[in-house]
Amino acid sequence: MKFDIREAAKERVILCAHRGVWGGNIPCNNILAYDIALSQGADMVEIDVTMAADGELFIFHPGMEQRHLALDVHLEKMTTAEIKELRYCNYDGVPTEIPLNTLDEVLEHLKGRCFINVDKFGDHPAEIIEKIKRHDMKDQIILKCAPGESQLATIEKYAPDIQFLPIIREDNGIHEMLKKRNINYIGSELLFTNMDSELAGEEYRDKMHRDGKLCWVNTIVYNYKAVLSAFHSDDTALAGNPEFGWGWCADNFDIIQTDWVGAVSQYLDKTGKRWR
Repeated sequence: MKFDIREAAKERVILCAHRGVWGGNIPCNNILAYDIALSQGADMVEIDVTMAADGELFIFHPGMEQRHLALDVHLEKMTTAEIKELRYCNYDGVPTEIPLNTLDEVLEHLKGRCFINVDKFGDHPAEIIEKIKRHDMKDQIILKCAPGESQLATIEKYAPDIQFLPIIREDNGIHEMLKKRNINYIGSELLFTNMDSELAGEEYRDKMHRDGKLCWVNTIVYNYKAVLSAFHSDDTALAGNPEFGWGWCADNFDIIQTDWVGAVSQYLDKTGKRWR
Protein backbone atom coordinates (compact mmCIF):
# COMPACT_ATOMS: atom_id res chain seq x y z
CA MET A 1 0.00 0.00 0.00
CA LYS A 2 1.36 3.42 -0.95
CA PHE A 3 0.78 6.33 1.41
CA ASP A 4 0.71 9.92 0.19
CA ILE A 5 -0.82 12.28 2.73
CA ARG A 6 -1.16 15.13 0.26
CA GLU A 7 -3.26 12.97 -2.04
CA ALA A 8 -5.29 11.64 0.89
CA ALA A 9 -5.99 15.19 2.09
CA LYS A 10 -7.51 16.06 -1.28
CA GLU A 11 -10.20 13.48 -0.56
CA ARG A 12 -10.90 13.97 3.14
CA VAL A 13 -9.99 15.78 6.33
CA ILE A 14 -7.13 13.81 7.89
CA LEU A 15 -7.80 12.95 11.54
CA CYS A 16 -4.80 12.42 13.80
CA ALA A 17 -5.35 10.76 17.17
CA HIS A 18 -3.16 12.45 19.78
CA ARG A 19 -1.33 9.57 21.54
CA GLY A 20 -4.06 7.21 20.33
CA VAL A 21 -7.42 6.95 22.12
CA TRP A 22 -7.13 6.76 25.88
CA GLY A 23 -9.07 7.28 29.09
CA GLY A 24 -10.57 5.17 31.86
CA ASN A 25 -8.42 2.05 32.08
CA ILE A 26 -6.73 2.59 28.69
CA PRO A 27 -3.44 4.54 28.91
CA CYS A 28 -2.05 6.57 26.02
CA ASN A 29 0.87 5.88 23.70
CA ASN A 30 0.63 2.13 23.32
CA ILE A 31 -0.54 -0.39 20.73
CA LEU A 32 -4.01 -0.81 22.27
CA ALA A 33 -4.62 2.95 22.26
CA TYR A 34 -3.57 3.13 18.60
CA ASP A 35 -5.80 0.23 17.57
CA ILE A 36 -8.79 1.88 19.25
CA ALA A 37 -8.01 5.14 17.42
CA LEU A 38 -8.00 3.41 14.05
CA SER A 39 -11.28 1.65 14.84
CA GLN A 40 -12.85 5.05 15.61
CA GLY A 41 -11.85 6.67 12.34
CA ALA A 42 -8.29 7.96 12.74
CA ASP A 43 -6.15 8.26 9.60
CA MET A 44 -3.04 8.93 11.68
CA VAL A 45 -1.74 8.34 15.17
CA GLU A 46 0.69 10.61 16.98
CA ILE A 47 3.48 8.93 18.92
CA ASP A 48 6.10 10.23 21.35
CA VAL A 49 9.57 8.70 21.60
CA THR A 50 11.93 8.37 24.56
CA MET A 51 15.37 6.74 24.58
CA ALA A 52 16.52 4.31 27.27
CA ALA A 53 19.98 4.51 28.80
CA ASP A 54 21.20 1.70 26.54
CA GLY A 55 19.84 3.29 23.36
CA GLU A 56 16.52 1.47 22.84
CA LEU A 57 13.65 3.70 21.71
CA PHE A 58 10.35 3.44 23.57
CA ILE A 59 6.97 5.01 22.92
CA PHE A 60 6.52 7.37 25.85
CA HIS A 61 6.13 11.10 26.34
CA PRO A 62 9.39 12.40 27.85
CA GLY A 63 9.09 13.66 31.41
CA MET A 64 5.69 12.11 32.17
CA GLU A 65 6.85 9.12 34.19
CA GLN A 66 5.17 10.26 37.41
CA ARG A 67 1.89 10.93 35.61
CA HIS A 68 1.65 7.74 33.56
CA LEU A 69 3.65 5.28 35.67
CA ALA A 70 3.10 6.69 39.19
CA LEU A 71 6.81 6.21 39.79
CA ASP A 72 9.68 8.59 40.49
CA VAL A 73 11.82 7.27 37.65
CA HIS A 74 13.40 8.61 34.48
CA LEU A 75 13.30 6.29 31.49
CA GLU A 76 16.41 7.78 29.94
CA LYS A 77 18.34 6.54 33.00
CA MET A 78 16.87 3.00 32.85
CA THR A 79 17.89 -0.01 30.77
CA THR A 80 15.66 -1.72 28.24
CA ALA A 81 15.22 -4.69 30.56
CA GLU A 82 14.13 -2.43 33.42
CA ILE A 83 11.65 -0.52 31.27
CA LYS A 84 10.10 -3.72 29.94
CA GLU A 85 9.11 -4.59 33.52
CA LEU A 86 7.11 -1.36 33.90
CA ARG A 87 3.36 -1.11 33.45
CA TYR A 88 1.21 1.92 32.69
CA CYS A 89 -1.27 3.29 35.20
CA ASN A 90 -4.83 4.10 34.24
CA TYR A 91 -6.57 7.47 34.53
CA ASP A 92 -6.99 7.02 38.31
CA GLY A 93 -3.36 6.07 38.83
CA VAL A 94 -4.08 2.36 39.27
CA PRO A 95 -1.58 0.00 37.60
CA THR A 96 -2.72 -1.81 34.47
CA GLU A 97 -1.25 -4.81 32.68
CA ILE A 98 -0.24 -2.68 29.67
CA PRO A 99 3.53 -2.45 29.06
CA LEU A 100 5.54 0.23 27.33
CA ASN A 101 6.08 -0.60 23.66
CA THR A 102 9.29 -0.10 21.77
CA LEU A 103 9.32 1.97 18.61
CA ASP A 104 10.12 -1.22 16.69
CA GLU A 105 7.01 -2.93 18.05
CA VAL A 106 4.74 -0.02 17.19
CA LEU A 107 6.13 0.45 13.70
CA GLU A 108 5.72 -3.22 12.87
CA HIS A 109 2.20 -3.31 14.34
CA LEU A 110 1.06 -0.28 12.30
CA LYS A 111 2.85 -1.14 9.09
CA GLY A 112 0.54 -0.61 6.13
CA ARG A 113 -2.35 0.59 8.32
CA CYS A 114 -2.16 4.35 8.86
CA PHE A 115 -0.03 7.48 8.83
CA ILE A 116 2.23 7.86 11.85
CA ASN A 117 3.23 11.25 13.21
CA VAL A 118 6.50 10.96 15.11
CA ASP A 119 6.49 13.79 17.61
CA LYS A 120 9.54 14.60 19.73
CA PHE A 121 11.48 13.64 16.62
CA GLY A 122 14.06 16.33 17.29
CA ASP A 123 15.28 14.62 20.47
CA HIS A 124 16.76 11.56 18.71
CA PRO A 125 16.49 12.20 14.97
CA ALA A 126 19.22 9.93 13.59
CA GLU A 127 18.15 6.94 15.71
CA ILE A 128 14.46 7.35 14.85
CA ILE A 129 15.18 7.66 11.14
CA GLU A 130 17.32 4.52 11.20
CA LYS A 131 14.42 2.48 12.58
CA ILE A 132 11.91 3.94 10.12
CA LYS A 133 14.16 2.93 7.24
CA ARG A 134 14.79 -0.50 8.68
CA HIS A 135 11.06 -1.18 8.77
CA ASP A 136 10.69 0.23 5.23
CA MET A 137 7.92 2.60 6.31
CA LYS A 138 9.09 5.98 5.02
CA ASP A 139 5.86 6.71 3.16
CA GLN A 140 3.74 6.28 6.32
CA ILE A 141 5.80 8.61 8.49
CA ILE A 142 5.36 12.32 9.14
CA LEU A 143 8.24 13.76 11.13
CA LYS A 144 7.39 16.79 13.24
CA CYS A 145 9.47 19.17 15.33
CA ALA A 146 10.40 22.84 15.58
CA PRO A 147 12.35 23.96 12.49
CA GLY A 148 15.67 24.38 14.26
CA GLU A 149 18.83 24.38 12.16
CA SER A 150 20.28 21.23 13.76
CA GLN A 151 17.08 19.25 13.19
CA LEU A 152 16.78 20.45 9.59
CA ALA A 153 20.41 19.58 8.89
CA THR A 154 19.82 16.06 10.27
CA ILE A 155 16.77 15.59 8.04
CA GLU A 156 18.72 16.78 4.99
CA LYS A 157 21.52 14.36 5.80
CA TYR A 158 19.57 11.24 6.76
CA ALA A 159 15.95 11.59 5.58
CA PRO A 160 15.39 14.15 2.82
CA ASP A 161 12.63 11.93 1.40
CA ILE A 162 10.61 11.45 4.62
CA GLN A 163 7.58 13.73 4.97
CA PHE A 164 8.23 16.62 7.35
CA LEU A 165 6.00 19.17 9.11
CA PRO A 166 7.50 21.96 11.22
CA ILE A 167 5.64 23.27 14.26
CA ILE A 168 5.36 27.05 14.07
CA ARG A 169 3.72 29.95 15.91
CA GLU A 170 4.98 32.57 13.45
CA ASP A 171 6.19 32.20 9.90
CA ASN A 172 9.09 34.70 9.90
CA GLY A 173 10.27 33.37 6.54
CA ILE A 174 10.15 29.70 7.56
CA HIS A 175 7.89 28.65 4.67
CA GLU A 176 10.12 30.17 1.99
CA MET A 177 13.25 28.86 3.70
CA LEU A 178 11.96 25.28 3.85
CA LYS A 179 10.99 25.31 0.19
CA LYS A 180 14.67 25.79 -0.62
CA ARG A 181 15.98 23.04 1.67
CA ASN A 182 16.60 19.44 0.61
CA ILE A 183 13.65 18.30 2.74
CA ASN A 184 10.31 16.68 1.91
CA TYR A 185 8.45 19.65 3.36
CA ILE A 186 4.73 18.84 3.08
CA GLY A 187 3.16 21.57 5.24
CA SER A 188 3.14 23.05 8.75
CA GLU A 189 1.50 22.57 12.12
CA LEU A 190 0.09 26.04 12.77
CA LEU A 191 -0.30 27.27 16.35
CA PHE A 192 -2.25 30.47 16.96
CA THR A 193 -3.58 32.04 20.15
CA ASN A 194 -6.19 34.25 18.50
CA MET A 195 -7.77 34.89 15.13
CA ASP A 196 -5.57 37.95 14.53
CA SER A 197 -2.61 35.65 13.98
CA GLU A 198 -1.30 35.40 10.42
CA LEU A 199 -1.37 31.61 10.74
CA ALA A 200 -5.12 31.59 11.45
CA GLY A 201 -5.93 33.58 8.35
CA GLU A 202 -7.31 32.49 5.00
CA GLU A 203 -4.56 34.34 3.13
CA TYR A 204 -1.81 32.31 4.78
CA ARG A 205 -3.63 29.01 4.20
CA ASP A 206 -4.22 29.93 0.56
CA LYS A 207 -0.51 30.63 0.12
CA MET A 208 0.35 27.26 1.63
CA HIS A 209 -2.14 25.45 -0.59
CA ARG A 210 -0.93 27.23 -3.74
CA ASP A 211 2.53 25.92 -2.92
CA GLY A 212 1.17 22.39 -2.43
CA LYS A 213 1.54 22.40 1.35
CA LEU A 214 -0.83 21.12 4.04
CA CYS A 215 -2.12 23.02 7.07
CA TRP A 216 -2.37 21.16 10.39
CA VAL A 217 -4.52 22.43 13.27
CA ASN A 218 -4.79 21.17 16.85
CA THR A 219 -8.10 20.88 18.65
CA ILE A 220 -6.36 19.26 21.62
CA VAL A 221 -5.96 21.24 24.84
CA TYR A 222 -2.71 20.65 26.70
CA ASN A 223 -3.31 23.50 29.09
CA TYR A 224 -6.06 26.11 29.01
CA LYS A 225 -3.37 28.78 29.38
CA ALA A 226 -1.52 27.56 26.27
CA VAL A 227 -4.03 28.16 23.49
CA LEU A 228 -3.20 26.27 20.28
CA SER A 229 -6.05 27.20 17.92
CA ALA A 230 -7.90 30.30 19.17
CA PHE A 231 -10.27 28.08 21.23
CA HIS A 232 -11.42 26.04 18.22
CA SER A 233 -10.92 23.04 20.44
CA ASP A 234 -12.17 19.66 21.65
CA ASP A 235 -13.30 21.34 24.86
CA THR A 236 -15.39 23.89 22.99
CA ALA A 237 -16.93 21.21 20.77
CA LEU A 238 -17.77 18.80 23.57
CA ALA A 239 -19.21 21.60 25.71
CA GLY A 240 -21.90 22.16 23.10
CA ASN A 241 -20.46 24.01 20.11
CA PRO A 242 -18.99 21.42 17.72
CA GLU A 243 -19.33 23.76 14.74
CA PHE A 244 -16.97 26.28 16.34
CA GLY A 245 -14.73 23.63 17.86
CA TRP A 246 -14.43 21.14 14.99
CA GLY A 247 -16.46 22.41 12.05
CA TRP A 248 -14.39 25.54 11.47
CA CYS A 249 -11.20 23.48 11.59
CA ALA A 250 -12.55 20.97 9.06
CA ASP A 251 -13.62 23.77 6.72
CA ASN A 252 -10.22 25.46 6.79
CA PHE A 253 -7.49 22.90 7.50
CA ASP A 254 -6.23 19.65 6.04
CA ILE A 255 -5.26 17.80 9.23
CA ILE A 256 -6.92 17.91 12.65
CA GLN A 257 -5.16 16.52 15.71
CA THR A 258 -7.64 15.62 18.45
CA ASP A 259 -7.97 13.74 21.73
CA TRP A 260 -11.54 12.71 20.78
CA VAL A 261 -11.16 11.15 17.36
CA GLY A 262 -14.36 9.07 17.61
CA ALA A 263 -16.51 12.09 18.41
CA VAL A 264 -14.85 14.22 15.73
CA SER A 265 -15.23 11.49 13.12
CA GLN A 266 -18.91 11.05 13.97
CA TYR A 267 -19.53 14.81 13.80
CA LEU A 268 -17.74 15.22 10.48
CA ASP A 269 -19.58 12.28 8.93
CA LYS A 270 -22.93 13.57 10.20
CA THR A 271 -22.36 17.07 8.83
CA GLY A 272 -20.74 15.98 5.58
CA LYS A 273 -17.51 17.81 6.39
CA ARG A 274 -15.21 14.78 6.36
CA TRP A 275 -15.04 14.35 2.60
CA ARG A 276 -14.00 17.08 0.20
